[in-house]
Amino acid sequence: MRPPRAPGRSLAFPAGALLACLAWTAPAGAAQAQSATETAPGAAKRAAPNPPGPRLGTPSTQAPLGVDPDPAFTAYQRGRYRTALDLAVSRANAQGDAVSMVLAAELLSQGYGVRQDPTAARKWYEAAAAKGNPDALFTLGAILMASASTSNKDQAVDFFRRAAESGNARAAYNLGLVYLQGQVAPKEPAIAAEWFKRGAERDQPDALYALATLYRDGNGVPRDPVESARLLQRASEVGNDVATTELAIVVFNGTGVPKDEERAAALFRKAALQGNTIAQNRYARILSAGRGAPKDVIAAAAWHLAAKAQNLDDPMLDKLVASLTPEQRAQAQTLVKPWAPAPAY
Repeated sequence: MRPPRAPGRSLAFPAGALLACLAWTAPAGAAQAQSATETAPGAAKRAAPNPPGPRLGTPSTQAPLGVDPDPAFTAYQRGRYRTALDLAVSRANAQGDAVSMVLAAELLSQGYGVRQDPTAARKWYEAAAAKGNPDALFTLGAILMASASTSNKDQAVDFFRRAAESGNARAAYNLGLVYLQGQVAPKEPAIAAEWFKRGAERDQPDALYALATLYRDGNGVPRDPVESARLLQRASEVGNDVATTELAIVVFNGTGVPKDEERAAALFRKAALQGNTIAQNRYARILSAGRGAPKDVIAAAAWHLAAKAQNLDDPMLDKLVASLTPEQRAQAQTLVKPWAPAPAY
C-alpha cells in the first residue's frame, strides 16, 4: 500500500490519511498453526513502518478459573515450557479443561521449548473451540480467514462471532472489519460499528482506532469529531501508534479538540519514536518550522531520513537536507544511523 503523500508547505495536516492502516488482528502462532539526542531517531529502537501488519497477540497467561496456582501456567510463566506442555496436556486429557488445551496449542504452535507442531496445535485449538473457549474460537477464525477458501472464510466469520459474543475483543474487532470491508459478508458499516464498539469497550487498541475513524467520517454512525478524538486518545493510551499519529493531526488542526500545536508535537514525537513513518515525517515538518517545538533543522533532517528509509518521501524536506552544510548533514546522518540505513545525499 502506498503511503499518503506528504502535505504541502502548509502545516495544516490532512486528517483521515490512516484509515487504510486497519489490519486484521491475529493470535500469536496463528500463521504457524495454519502452515506447519532524545529528540532524534537514534533514541528509539527501530519499529515496523506504516501501515502496520497484523497486531499479534501473546499466549494466554491466565490460569483456569478456580485453580490457584495452576502448575502448568506457573511453569509457563517461569519459562519451563516443556513442563508446562506436559502438565497442560495431562490436565486437558484428564479433565477436559479448555484453557489447558489452548495453552498446549500455543506452546506447540510457537515451538516454545518443544518441537513446533502446527497439526497438533490445531487439534488442541479445535478441541478447546468445541467447548466454546473464546481464545480458541478466535484463533481458528484467524487461521480460516487467512485461507483462500470462501467456505473457510464463512466459517471464520462464525468463529469470530462466537468468540466475540463470549467476550473476545480481538474477535469483535475482526468481525467489525468483515462488515466494514464487505468482502466476506455484506458491507454494513453500522453493523461494523457495533462490533467495533464491543472491542472498544474492552480497550482493544485497533477497535478503538477503527471506531474513531467511523465517527470521524460519519460512516455507520453519526459524524462526531469530538467522540472520534476521544476514541483516538484512548487508543493512543493503550498503545496504538497509528491512533497517536491521527490524534496528533486532529490536535494540531483543532478538529474536535482545542487546537494545541505543542501537544500535537509531543504526540507526533511519541508515535515517531514507536516507528510510525507518517509521524516521523510530520514531526520532521514540525521541527523544520518550529511549530509546537523549538526549530531544529538537524533533528528535522534526521527524522526525515528515518521516514525516507521507510519509503515515505517528502520533496520539501529533501530541499531542507540539501540546504544543510556538510557538517550538519553528517550530524543528521549520525543521529539516524541507529534507526535505519539512511539514503545518501
